[in-house]
Amino acid sequence: DENLYDEFGNYIGPDLGDDDDNEEDSEDELQDEWDDGKMEGDVKEDDIKEGIFEDGGMEVEETSRAVVLHEDKVYFPSSSEVYPEAEVLVEDEDTQPLETPIIAPVKHKQFSHVEKTLPQTTFDFKYLAGLMDHPHLVRNIALIGNLHHGKTKLVDLLVKETHLIDWSLTKNDRYTDTRFDEQKRNISIKSMPMSLVMQNLKGKSYLLNVMDTPGHVNFSDEQTAALRIADGAVVVVDAVEGVMAQTARGLRHAVEEQVPICIVINKMDRLVLELKLPPTDAYHKIHHTLEEVNKILDKCGYPKRISPELGNVCFASAEYGWLFTLDSFSNIYADYHGSFSAKDFAKRLWGNIFLHKKKRVFRPKPENSKNNKRTFTEFVLEPLYKIHSYILGSEGKQLKSMLGDVGIQVKNEDLLMDPKPLLKLALTQFFGTSAGFVSMCVEQFPSPIEGARAKVRHTYTGELQIDAGRAMLTCDKKGPLMVNIVKLYSRPDGEKFDAFGRVLSGTVKVGSRVRVLGESYSLEDEEDMTVSEITKIWVFESRYRVEVNRVIAGNWALFEGIDLSINKTATICDEKGNQDACIFRPLRFNLVSCIKVAIEPINPSELPKMLEALRKVNKSYPLVSTKVEDSGEHTIIGTGELYLDCVLHDLRRMYGELEIRVADPVATFCETVIETSSLKCFAETPNKKNMLTMIAEPLDEGIARDIENETVRLGWDEKRVADFFQSKYNWDILAARSIWAFGPDSTGPNVLMDDTIASEMDKTLLSSVKQSVVQGFQWGTREGPLCNEPIRNVKFKLLDASIAKEAIYRGGGQIIPTARRVAYSAFLLATPRLMEPIHFVEIQCPADCVAAIHNVLARRRGHVNASVPKAGTPLYTVHASLPVIDSFGFETDLRSHTEGKAFAQSFFDHWDIVPGDPLDKNIVLKPLEPSPLEALAREFMVKTRRRKGLRENVSINRFFDDHMLLELAKQDADLQNYFQE
Repeated sequence: DENLYDEFGNYIGPDLGDDDDNEEDSEDELQDEWDDGKMEGDVKEDDIKEGIFEDGGMEVEETSRAVVLHEDKVYFPSSSEVYPEAEVLVEDEDTQPLETPIIAPVKHKQFSHVEKTLPQTTFDFKYLAGLMDHPHLVRNIALIGNLHHGKTKLVDLLVKETHLIDWSLTKNDRYTDTRFDEQKRNISIKSMPMSLVMQNLKGKSYLLNVMDTPGHVNFSDEQTAALRIADGAVVVVDAVEGVMAQTARGLRHAVEEQVPICIVINKMDRLVLELKLPPTDAYHKIHHTLEEVNKILDKCGYPKRISPELGNVCFASAEYGWLFTLDSFSNIYADYHGSFSAKDFAKRLWGNIFLHKKKRVFRPKPENSKNNKRTFTEFVLEPLYKIHSYILGSEGKQLKSMLGDVGIQVKNEDLLMDPKPLLKLALTQFFGTSAGFVSMCVEQFPSPIEGARAKVRHTYTGELQIDAGRAMLTCDKKGPLMVNIVKLYSRPDGEKFDAFGRVLSGTVKVGSRVRVLGESYSLEDEEDMTVSEITKIWVFESRYRVEVNRVIAGNWALFEGIDLSINKTATICDEKGNQDACIFRPLRFNLVSCIKVAIEPINPSELPKMLEALRKVNKSYPLVSTKVEDSGEHTIIGTGELYLDCVLHDLRRMYGELEIRVADPVATFCETVIETSSLKCFAETPNKKNMLTMIAEPLDEGIARDIENETVRLGWDEKRVADFFQSKYNWDILAARSIWAFGPDSTGPNVLMDDTIASEMDKTLLSSVKQSVVQGFQWGTREGPLCNEPIRNVKFKLLDASIAKEAIYRGGGQIIPTARRVAYSAFLLATPRLMEPIHFVEIQCPADCVAAIHNVLARRRGHVNASVPKAGTPLYTVHASLPVIDSFGFETDLRSHTEGKAFAQSFFDHWDIVPGDPLDKNIVLKPLEPSPLEALAREFMVKTRRRKGLRENVSINRFFDDHMLLELAKQDADLQNYFQE
């Protein structure tokens, strides 16, 4: 049929009109059925209009008959219909790198070893919490000493005794070295606490809070934090190496912090197994070590003597799991014989005391030339040597029988072990528990109640005749809350920090709202204060935490929820009441940060991420500091190369997760003068209404050190300060009473003096601007004119001042920059010089390496101060001085020249003037060539100014007024050329 095709021959099918009519008819029939109510359910028309069925179900929408184009047809629901709350973004191009997954996997960051559950211990944690409520049964102890002298292993010995874990006889667990990098480096980086319940020789239980501190000299700041909250210091000394430089520093620091001292002679096994000293020589070696300790303590003014018969010396071999005191060793004899007083016998086990066997009495002289063994040698060392020789020289049943005679029971399979673990097993059984160490700590160290008065007087900055002060002096748990926060510990994932400190008075509970007082807080300026809520409290056990709901005075605890406003240390007190509470003194370190590196992110967009990581690093390390230079570079300042290496590791991996570019390390410098200013320097304020006149001169030797060590403080009354300078430095009384300030802070090594004459000016007007002059002086000494480094060892004298009578003309905006400018001009006319930090280097090596050490030091401007043989050993101890700026890579260089036989530790010792004149423009600096000695100061200044984005030469026009320049021209025309740009 032709109607089925169009004019082009395409098939179009029959006419569809009939179908449409049929559809209309069917729709009319359906409508009739709806009207008659014949449909199932008898749905009414009104219900349809309302869109509701009887069962409360679907809503019927009227079908549209509009023509829908193909491109507008919707076959599936859109994403906004399926997920109405989701945000849909349509990107024209892929902005996500191919290396980044669309859905990143969940990362579980962990940088520390953590116990998954609370370990099984010999004590119940409820019992531990109960002992915390009785401060007289608590002892707070800091373990300090030199690197690798066995502090961490000594804590391991205590932990293994109290924790029922399957410990290995051959593996060093280093339980308090929780960080992964500590285990890899085999050194401690952070001080970590352990709270252990242990028994003394009488079987009475005590709670020992022990803080294990790093031994490397770069991490001395951790020792400082530990000593702040401790009531006693246990100094661990290697029996072979003896007293090292870091040991002496630890002893002096403990005396400064006013804590009692006990000594642990560790690694006694080395005398037997390595040096193979006879027992008599071993006694002399130990005696010599203790005499060295006493010599250092005598110089520091420590009142007590260190000696084993006084109960403040313990002997140990943490490697082989044993320790003893004279009391505990005499108990072994008393248990074996059971017929004498162990306490009386212990008093006769040290010193020049000999047993007369015929009369069976002890005398200070030997019975005869044959029987000349001291009691310590005969009754302590010889049995110890015999046990070692039996175990190492005998086998099988013979050894088992010998060990059984002294009460050591071993299994047959134990006899098949290697000698070292067998020796460890046998000696651990022979010496038993660490009750001797516990008794030493209990008897020699005060409880928190007994030591509260000395601790508070030494650390608290406020008035003690208030409620909080009286409560702290008595360690009153019912008094106002006072907590000294000394450290911030990061979580294992590095995301959050928790605050660790000691409760000095009151009781702190979970949910308490407290005031957090920062280091800058004072009663006059309360800006550095926030209010926070303590959300959790733990007893910190290094690898696990025991949660408690409250902590009373005298205990250590870890707090959650108060870390956000804390930078280094803080003081915690009640939110309401106790408004007159002051802060605890910030930590005073015995080390100076003098090495810095500049850093920047490789990807500039990660700068905010790096700044946040720097903030966390600043919280984590007590002595690290960060600074932004004028050039915009970010610098990190630390104590040494290892210290900065650990900081950068944490910055990259733990806190930042970013790649950074690190510049070569450089040393910090100071600026000083060596003569008095050649002219009286004056400067006018911008409004020409005021004028200050000042000169600069070198400070007497020793004053800067006394100020920094707080031997003298301006907080004293005026007469006491004047008496100090009169008696020690022979100042006249007028000069001693005219000190205005130290700079750049209250412990800064510069002095500002008022040398004006009352008859020539109005002292009342001068006192009105005193604070502004002091601020300008401290600003100037913080950033000197040579290269923006701190000024040191300079005395600034204010000779005259012309002050406007109207207060509006003598505001801080006029006086402060003028005081800074006149201080700079006086400084520049007093023959300025640069000062560089000098490291003290202690090197331990065999005798054949001493010559190589001299050569290595000579190439780095260093020199040897002393070379002394170590008593009882084949080793030499070399003491040397080395400029910090030439010390980078020194240890690697030393090891390569001595074939790894020499081991060195270096730390800041003093500041020394750099040879040469930094302002001498006649010196030509040649690139890639070492400068001669007389050009070093110029080279250091120019390169430092370049690095900071400053001009190469110091401009006189910035600091001198026109009138001053004219005066200079009259006095010496050469000075103009000297200072010109």
